[in-house]
Order: sequence, then C-alpha cells, then structure tokens
Amino acid sequence: MAAPMELYCWKGDWGLPSVDTDCLTVLAYAKFAGAPLKVHKITNPWRSPTGVLPALKSVEISSGSVSRPSNIIIHLRKQKYNADYDLSAKEGADTLAFVSLLEEKLLPALIYAQWLDSKNYVDVTRRWYAENIPFPLNFLLPNRIHTQQLERLRLVRGDSTLEPGEQLEKELYHDAQECMTLLSQRLGSQKFFFGDSPSSLDAHVFGHLAPLLKIKLPNGKLRQHLDSLDNLRQYCTNILLLYFPADGREPPSHKVAPHSDGSDFDVEPHKRRNQILSVLFALGSMLGYAILTGIVSVHHVQAQAALAEPHRTDEEDEEEE
Repeated sequence: MAAPMELYCWKGDWGLPSVDTDCLTVLAYAKFAGAPLKVHKITNPWRSPTGVLPALKSVEISSGSVSRPSNIIIHLRKQKYNADYDLSAKEGADTLAFVSLLEEKLLPALIYAQWLDSKNYVDVTRRWYAENIPFPLNFLLPNRIHTQQLERLRLVRGDSTLEPGEQLEKELYHDAQECMTLLSQRLGSQKFFFGDSPSSLDAHVFGHLAPLLKIKLPNGKLRQHLDSLDNLRQYCTNILLLYFPADGREPPSHKVAPHSDGSDFDVEPHKRRNQILSVLFALGSMLGYAILTGIVSVHHVQAQAALAEPHRTDEEDEEEE
C-alpha cells in the first residue's frame, strides 16, 4: 500500500482550519475533491519538507514534495482527485478568470490588512505568530514573514518601491470591495459558484474570504464590506460547517492586550523568562562565532591522572518529536 499523501500547513485558530489563505485554499480543495491526506498543522515552516507552507509530500512526486496551492492542486488532479471534473469548458474559463481576479484585486488587500496595517499587524497578526511559533524562532519569523509579504505585495502590484500608506490602502481596499461585490453577484442564491457541488473556484474564494470573516482585526474595513454581502458571508459559514465542523465552531474570543510601544516582547507570555533566554541565546551565538573564527581560542588542560577520579555518565540523547 502506498504511503499516504501528507499536507503540511499553518495550524488554525479563530474557528478556521488554518490561519493562512494559501493553506485554507488547499485544505478546502482537498475536502471538495475527497483527497485522503494526512494533515500536519504546524507553526514552524522549517518542519515542512520544502521549508514553506503549505507543502504536499507524496511518493508520486519526483522531488518528493511540492509547494504553492496551484502546484498542489495540479498534483491532486493527477491522482484523480479533481473537484472540477464536471465543469463545462465555459465554467472552466470562468474559474480561471475569477481566480486571477482574486489574486489581482483581493489578495493584495488581504496582505495589507493583515501584515502592513500597523495596528492590525501589531495587535493581532504579529501577536498570534509570536505566541504560536516555537522559541527562539518566534523572535525572528514574524518580522521575516512581514518582509516577505511586503515583497509579495510589491510583486503583485508591479512596484518594487511600494510602501504602506493611506493612499495605497485606499486603492487596495477599493479594488477588494469591488471584487467581493462581483463575487456576491456571481454567487447569487446558489450554494456554490457552479451549483450544488464545490469546485476549485470555491476553494480559492473560501481561502481568501474566510480569514476576513473570522479574524477580528481592529481596522476591519474589509470585514465590514463582507458583512454587508449576506450571501457571501453565509457561503463561507456554510463551508466551515459542512467541511470543517470541528474548526468551524466559534472559539472563545481572543482578547487583545494593549501594549504601548509595540515591541515583540510585549506579546509574549512569560515575558521576563523569554527576554533572559533570548539574551543567552544571542550570547551563545556570538561566542560560537568567535570560537569558529579564531577570535577566541579554547585551551584544554589535562588533569593529572592521580587526582582525576574516573566516572561514567549514562546520559542518553532525547529524540525530538
């Protein structure tokens, strides 16, 4: 029997199966297509076989694993798990058009709302990642992801010098609201975009809209517009209840603790302990670098045999799970 396909993705919260748009898209598509996956919900992307999330590991993949939602969905289709099998040629063309619209109009606004809006980033996004990523990576990865998301937005917008600001926010949110309105009009009173069965378009739309619906951001302009589109809001809720019932139940409310200077340390539990450990970690790294480069040399002193009492240690290595 072949080894099961394994999906690595960001873990969920706020009633979502994952907090990440790309991971939500893949999880939804796999559910819609009936793909049997062993899902690893993690908070350390370096534990993924590709170093990024989401990632699919399968013996049928020549390199062993693939990343990016489009590549993962293509592989699932090759394994006969195709949520678009019954679509007509016109519906297939509509899918491509709407997915492009999502990536061009809605995705940039999502990136801005979660990662570049200063209040949303400090109070919610960075807070969540800093509390859930294991130490000491929680001091490094949130800012690294922030930088990656800014570069991603620049790439999508085709402007390498783009910087967050009021004018950019206005443009992005206007495009996103128009996109959501078009989606609402296209969905109408249907259960899914092409009738009673979900397709890859439904997976992409759900992946982009569910975070807006569930993650309570302080600056929630996009959420307000989504709330005004009753059919689209109910559409996301229904997918959560039908396909992710264990995650779709509303969790206890997340309370955002106020903090004055926006420091990473302020969003950490056991703040004092982690500050001390981070200093020790930094000192250890500096000392190791100094020894390796020869700045500091270590001399071994051999004790006299007559004074040294032989002893044994029975320490065993611990295997990290």
